[in-house]
Amino acid sequence: MIPAIPRLEDYDISPQNGFLPSELPLEILPDAYYQPWETVGRSFQSLILAKRLRQIIDALPVLSTEFLLTEAEWRRAYSILGFMAHAYVWGGDRPADIVPPSVSIPFLQTCKHLELPPVATYAGVCLWNWRPLFDDEQVDSLENLATHMTFTGSLDESWFYLVSVAIEARAGPIIPLMIQAIGAARRNESNVVVECLRAFAERLDEIGGLLERMYESCDPHVFYHRIRPFLAGGKNMADAGLPNGVMFDDGTGEQPYVQFAGGSNAQSSVIQFFDIILGVEHRQTGEKKSDSSAPGAPAHGFLLEMRKYMPGPHRRFLEQVERVANIREYVTSRRHDRALVTAYDACLAMLRTLRDKHIQIVSRYIIIKSRESRSDSRSLSPKEASAQRLNLANTVRRGSSKKLRGTGGTALIPFLKQARDETGEPAIDAWARRLLNNGPGGIVMQDGVAMLGKMNENFTGEVEIVGLAGSWSVDDSEGGICHW
Repeated sequence: MIPAIPRLEDYDISPQNGFLPSELPLEILPDAYYQPWETVGRSFQSLILAKRLRQIIDALPVLSTEFLLTEAEWRRAYSILGFMAHAYVWGGDRPADIVPPSVSIPFLQTCKHLELPPVATYAGVCLWNWRPLFDDEQVDSLENLATHMTFTGSLDESWFYLVSVAIEARAGPIIPLMIQAIGAARRNESNVVVECLRAFAERLDEIGGLLERMYESCDPHVFYHRIRPFLAGGKNMADAGLPNGVMFDDGTGEQPYVQFAGGSNAQSSVIQFFDIILGVEHRQTGEKKSDSSAPGAPAHGFLLEMRKYMPGPHRRFLEQVERVANIREYVTSRRHDRALVTAYDACLAMLRTLRDKHIQIVSRYIIIKSRESRSDSRSLSPKEASAQRLNLANTVRRGSSKKLRGTGGTALIPFLKQARDETGEPAIDAWARRLLNNGPGGIVMQDGVAMLGKMNENFTGEVEIVGLAGSWSVDDSEGGICHW
């Protein structure tokens, strides 16, 4: 039997906003019972600066989740408790490895309800942490968005989250459009598939434009040194001061330490949806196409791992779309239909360009800043270095010969380069295949910005990163990335 095409309403997906909630995220929990949480949430920056946040959280009562009545309330609770947990862990001169019961107990309960791990995921800091400035204006416009919560109170942090929110909103209509295309392909309605693919390519181009706006109001120095440390998880954080990860104390004394990756744009369902719809297959980093040509070859472990950080309904939606995706096969079977092939290859080209733009952002915000930090650390005296605040911005020890590694995924340069190149592999037209697979592919540093170079340029992968925040550790384990 042919698998049923998924219905968006069964997976908590909005036809207009995609993986953003259909109803606006709550700015405050309506029940006054939760006022203690909201008071802390409104005062993150002041409490962190005054070095009183841990003291205040330790004194909070353990509140029940029984008064959370709607999904919007559960999401608000998850977001605010996630912010509280990360502020507690990273908001002092040294990280704290035990989150107290006042946060741990309700946080673990909200995580269970929403099918999410106890960490500040992309859902908590982006999908459910925004509001429109004006209700009658579009939510895919950065000029009409604001955040509910930030750690630093900075414009840079809000902008960093809101670029992702705008991208999610702009991508939202693509989801029902391409679900429609799957049905059209089943009915052999080539003209409908062509129109859907053309609209998809145009929207991908618009998303790339939104991504490039990151530079407007998020300064790389502020991002790297002030924002990024708060978003780290507890995975591979030994050199940052968390050798065992984090314990969420539930009052029983039996909770183990856990290690979860920090928030990452790889936890966004929409980019994985794009790959699934177009039939783009990602392999383990360093694995060549010929190595995984056999049917049933495993997908990239990092990308599958990141699905565990997505809300349960969204994760199941991607799994169902994988069962019914047929666009690549349909176009391949009609390779003499020039309009169809051109529209499909245009989508691949736009998605590959989007990944090129991501590489440039990672270069400016992570690679360059990490090199500057390593250079600065070598200029410090041992006394100055030991007095530095211990966090992810300065976990590279003076004289260390180890390569920088990130948490939760795979090596930065090899992963990004390979993921970008794999995007062009399904191209149907011979000319498009040559362009997408043998055209510009490498990265050359020029004036502090990653520029495209030639495919055969070599990279050591020395600088590596994970996550929305780029959670660093100096470790021999593999690292990870932001996935825009």
